[in-house]
Amino acid sequence: MSWGSTYAVTTEFLPADRPLFTGLMRALPAGLLLLALARTLPRGAWWWKSLVLGALNIGAFFPLLFLSAYRLPGGMAAVVGSIGPLFVAGLATLLLGERPTRRTLLTGIAAALGVSLVVLKAAGALDPVGALAALASTASMSTGTVLTKRWGRPEGVGPLALTGWQLTAGGLLIAPLAFLVEGAPPALDGRAVAGYVYLALANTAVAYWLWFRGIGRLTATQVTFLGPLSPLTAAVIGWAALGQALTPVQLAGMALAFGATLLGQRPPRAAASLAPRSEPFSSTEEKEWKVSMDLTGGELRR
Repeated sequence: MSWGSTYAVTTEFLPADRPLFTGLMRALPAGLLLLALARTLPRGAWWWKSLVLGALNIGAFFPLLFLSAYRLPGGMAAVVGSIGPLFVAGLATLLLGERPTRRTLLTGIAAALGVSLVVLKAAGALDPVGALAALASTASMSTGTVLTKRWGRPEGVGPLALTGWQLTAGGLLIAPLAFLVEGAPPALDGRAVAGYVYLALANTAVAYWLWFRGIGRLTATQVTFLGPLSPLTAAVIGWAALGQALTPVQLAGMALAFGATLLGQRPPRAAASLAPRSEPFSSTEEKEWKVSMDLTGGELRR
């Protein structure tokens, strides 16, 4: 929902036509702040893993997302992004062994349809570069989500440090591209400073910390089904704060997409009871687990 406020803040508070600089200001200050709070640096293989995850979730995702938003007709980038659950379902099958159910596939289609009814507008021809950028941004974030789930976190490292590593790596990757393409930073007034502070703190540091924390506690498919909340929130903010109208078709699309989001949080019954734990058991839970193992003959079957 916080990410859904990005469009309104960008258009109302920030300098125009500086998407890469905006991506840099979102990622790097937030990453450095979280690094200072966590006081933990990667070790061993986690140096390159953090770089890969930072590139997928931040460094490549931000520029591609902004490029698609600038080149595609209104709302098309959000529609392409809404197929993320289907991307994740396929990748989770290959990398996590999570077999997609028929309900997952149908719910993913319903979510994409609902978002398209909310944001899609008839305007101009489809730009091939914009369409490829939108697909690439969705694939990048989806791959980053699945790899974050697959690799987990190093022992003793919390989601705060993991988020800081990725945001810092992603910001450092965006920095040279931003200065090469857009030149020197623009002059900033008070509104722009306030906008960038909001994006760096609430919209990025807190939101991405919650996102990566959630990946450790939910399945990859459950996490990605929260994605449609972003364009839905953007539409509500546009109506409430910017005076934009909501048609009956858009309201129907919002209901469909929100229903798909809720349905996407329901894991299959077998997976709900056998899903791997990302957090250690408490003493009470450990006793219950041992009793369960005794009653089932010492093994669990999928």
